[in-house]
Amino acid sequence: MSTAHEVVVIGAGIVGAACAREFAVRGLKTVLVDAGVIGGGATAAGMGHIVAMDDSPAQLALTSYSQRLWRELAPQLPDDVEFDMAGTLWIAADDEEMGEVHRKHEVYAAAAIPTEILSSAELARVEPHLRPLAGALLVPGDAVLYPPCAAAYCTREALRLGAEILAPKRVLSAGAGRVKLEDGSELTAARIVNACGADATRLIPELPIRKRRGHLVITDRYPGMVRHQLVELGYLKSAHSTTADSVAFNVQPRRTGQLLIGSSREFGAEHADVNHSLLAGMIARAQAYLPGIGELQAIRVWTGFRAATPDKLPLIGPWPEDETMFLATGHEGLGITTSLGTARVLASTMLGGTAEIDASPYLPSRYSKNPGNGTNAPDLKMEIPSRQQSHA
Repeated sequence: MSTAHEVVVIGAGIVGAACAREFAVRGLKTVLVDAGVIGGGATAAGMGHIVAMDDSPAQLALTSYSQRLWRELAPQLPDDVEFDMAGTLWIAADDEEMGEVHRKHEVYAAAAIPTEILSSAELARVEPHLRPLAGALLVPGDAVLYPPCAAAYCTREALRLGAEILAPKRVLSAGAGRVKLEDGSELTAARIVNACGADATRLIPELPIRKRRGHLVITDRYPGMVRHQLVELGYLKSAHSTTADSVAFNVQPRRTGQLLIGSSREFGAEHADVNHSLLAGMIARAQAYLPGIGELQAIRVWTGFRAATPDKLPLIGPWPEDETMFLATGHEGLGITTSLGTARVLASTMLGGTAEIDASPYLPSRYSKNPGNGTNAPDLKMEIPSRQQSHA
């Protein structure tokens, strides 16, 4: 049995859910398919840091654009998403890292992103549980949220606007306008979106994506111990290495009073088991910055897989090897932040419009043997359903 749609989105993590919502907003007959639960996988293993990152101009453009979209959406988000403008403190351990504070301050200023340089004393005043440090860069526009509930919200909105959800339904293959499911059924569509994160290569093996496993620890409730997202500036070296395993100090305050502790990155791991050696290094790194953290009660440890690309930029747009296939994957640790921006950019690309930011740095054609733009797929119907036709 075959069912026709205009867009099939494979993968109901935060990126796939955001894409389904965006397509539904634009009136496209959309179905979202996932083998598991909505917001599972990497989304459930993400810190939920809505952060402007400046590893490259393209990264800064997408993260700051997406961050703006999150701020615009914030008044509509339900309480369980826990959207909180906590701000980020990029922490400098020494004078050399204070140089990086000043560099970031200038880059962000050029991009119209407000920041404030804090001295050692000012940092101690706003985060008194940190050990004495050289200073920090405060980015007050950064936020935190609870990713699984954010994905669930996007999915509910897609449903309300007329989309369908098929989950749990495992996809066996996708391409040439057809998506075959494990139960023997088939979906057809003018556009298929691979939003499978680190598993995107299961459907398109030639994609340049590597799995990078990460660990997270959540504590019991300790209200007020940390007020901002705290990230060491050394994180930039470890998080954006494309070869080495690493740990870095990265702690987030949750609205519940709990602390979410990261961060680790590990290549070559194919299972979800905890690497206790890497975990111990991660906790030791956290203690080096926040000495009292060793006295807190941890209640859960878990892992997840990020989808890493060689140039540290996501794959957003048409896949030139198949005129019906589009990609929304390869976000590594920034999928939560960039989900809304990815959905907007992809929808504009799919429909022949112009995205609000330059989409060219994210095009999958940069890794294709057939570098054509892949935009010659069949036209999509652009009729927007009435409210009466939409699901309640």
